[in-house]
Amino acid sequence: MDKILIKDLNKVIKNNKILNNINLQLDKNKTYGFVGKNGAGKTVLFKILCGLLKPTSGRIVIFGEELHKDISFPKSISVILEKPGFLDHYTGFDNLWYLASIKKKINKEDVKNALKKVGLDPHDKKKVKAYSLGMKQRLALAQSIMEKPDLILLDEPMNGLDKDAREMAYNLINEEKERGATILMTSHYQEDIESLCDKTYLLEYGKLVNNFQ
Repeated sequence: MDKILIKDLNKVIKNNKILNNINLQLDKNKTYGFVGKNGAGKTVLFKILCGLLKPTSGRIVIFGEELHKDISFPKSISVILEKPGFLDHYTGFDNLWYLASIKKKINKEDVKNALKKVGLDPHDKKKVKAYSLGMKQRLALAQSIMEKPDLILLDEPMNGLDKDAREMAYNLINEEKERGATILMTSHYQEDIESLCDKTYLLEYGKLVNNFQ
């Protein structure tokens, strides 16, 4: 099944209903935007979709496999959530190679190519602790594409990026969609959502209010 199905999804944390009866059907090979004020539930929704949080109730089926029943985590996924976290005393390349060694799906050349795509030098010996916010965000984008995942979740991917880097990120996201990935993203920048997303959903106080694109 080439769809993501979210059925009657609820999440309660400390007696607060963070997500309230979310129902969605998301098709493969599209980019979806999720907008709403801070605290609307966007990041919690992404954490649930990638398996980091369990829903209080409801079902999530990702490309034919039910989360927390058939699988614990989506099989082919990458995620940028909130502030990207890396090993400060490693280089950018060493960070990504360490992550790549977990699944062993790609080789060093694939990692180098991902870094080049986001404008980082794979041979740079600078440690990540010396990176600017923008460089860390570029590194996170490289991590999100290096294994060519089927599902990509991007929570505020443009944070810390200047004009040129934002254009790079736009191209990268569009290339990944053309490759066949399904992309879910949030952004406080309306132009990002309008330019990149095939469809946009509004969350207010944990409720899916409507879609407006």
